[in-house]
This record gives sequence, structure tokens and C-alpha cells, in this order.
Amino acid sequence: MSAKIRLYVEHPLAPGQPVPLSRDHAHYLFGVMRLDAGAPVALFNGRDGEWLAHVTEAGKRGGTLVCEAQTRPLQLPPDLWLLFAPIKKARTDFIVEKAAEMGAARILPVQTDFTNSERIRQDRLQAHAIEAAEQCGGTFVPEVADLQKLSRLLDHWPADRQLMFCDEAEAGSALRLASEGRNKPWAILIGPEGGFSEAERKRLHAMEQSHVVSLGPRILRADTAAVASMTLWQQALGDWG
Repeated sequence: MSAKIRLYVEHPLAPGQPVPLSRDHAHYLFGVMRLDAGAPVALFNGRDGEWLAHVTEAGKRGGTLVCEAQTRPLQLPPDLWLLFAPIKKARTDFIVEKAAEMGAARILPVQTDFTNSERIRQDRLQAHAIEAAEQCGGTFVPEVADLQKLSRLLDHWPADRQLMFCDEAEAGSALRLASEGRNKPWAILIGPEGGFSEAERKRLHAMEQSHVVSLGPRILRADTAAVASMTLWQQALGDWG
């Protein structure tokens, strides 16, 4: 019997492993979805792949599932980070959700010179990443890091990680991503609504790991740019081909 509901849990998953449910999960499964004992549920935890489990205890405030068999192994995404400057709440949520769906391994909100937001709700954004993985069939959930200054992140940038710098000032120029960059650690950087400052642009252009690209003849909104840049990277260097 296949499961129509997928659920992310923190608990280890293995044959015969009981999985206790939180109050929220119990409310969702038994109060909202009206599942009863014996109902199948697909579980994943970002480490052990996807498992078919069945409800053994169902209650209003808790319950238990028991794992039976692995249905899908863990599928890791490419080693790709997405760096973006937070924007309005709903559009920041959109960026995190689409990054999780499209195969980012890590999502890093950054504060640039022109970033309007000075804080984020990291726990809420992580929950959006989990929900996106639940809905798109993913077995891996990317970490959403807390907000940090771009300058500080660049101070400690890994020597082996390539950076696809999406510079709005390059709009209209050709996109160039060398195929020899495949299988290397990468990151994509999307700027804030106000663009990058001249100091930031100068520093990013000077980085040895930086690959300055255009996303076409028009300047894109930040949320659109995130989807466009990940699409181009996945097509050229990722696991789509």
C-alpha cells in the first residue's frame, strides 16, 4: 500500500523502528487528515532516505508510527549554496521554498550594504524548506542559516568554492559557466532589491573564485533571479542533465 502523505521527522528511520509523533504531527495526521491505525505514511528525516511506515497508535495529542521498509534512498543535491538578501516576507519565503525544491544544499540569507531587512525568522524559513521537501518528494532538507553580513561571509570564503555572482550591472551580457566547473563546490549570490554597492561589486569582481554572470537582458526581481539563476546553474553544472 502506497502512502499519500509524506512527513518529515527528526527521529532515526530503520526497519521496525517506532517513531513517536509530536503533538503538531498528531493533529495533522489524525485531526486534519483523519488517518486511523494501520494507515500508511511516508517518512523521511534528511539522512536515512524515505521509509514506508504505518500508524500503530493514534491520539489527539500524540501517536506512533512504525517503519517497515525503505522506499527511496537518500538523494543528496549538488554541493550548491544559495546566498540571497532577504526581501519582503512572502517573497523571502518563496525563495527558500524554491531553493529547497530546486536542489540547494544550503541556503544562506545575507545582509548586504543595501539590504532592507535586519533580521529574519530562521526557524520559520527552515520550516518552509521542510515543507517544500515534503511536497516535492525530496529526501534531503537544506539547512537555512541565520542572517549574516555578506562581508563577513566573504572574509572566510572557502578557497575551493566557486561563486556565481549574479550582477545586475551585467544585464545583457552573455552567460558563461565553464563545464569544467561541474562536480566542484559552488554558490550562487543574488543581490537585494537595491542592487549591490560599488564596494561590494568591486570586491566580488576581484575574487578568484567569482564568476560574474548576467541573467539576461532585463534586471529581474530578487525572487525571480533566484529561480532563474538556479535553473541556469542546474542545467549547466548540476544534476539536471
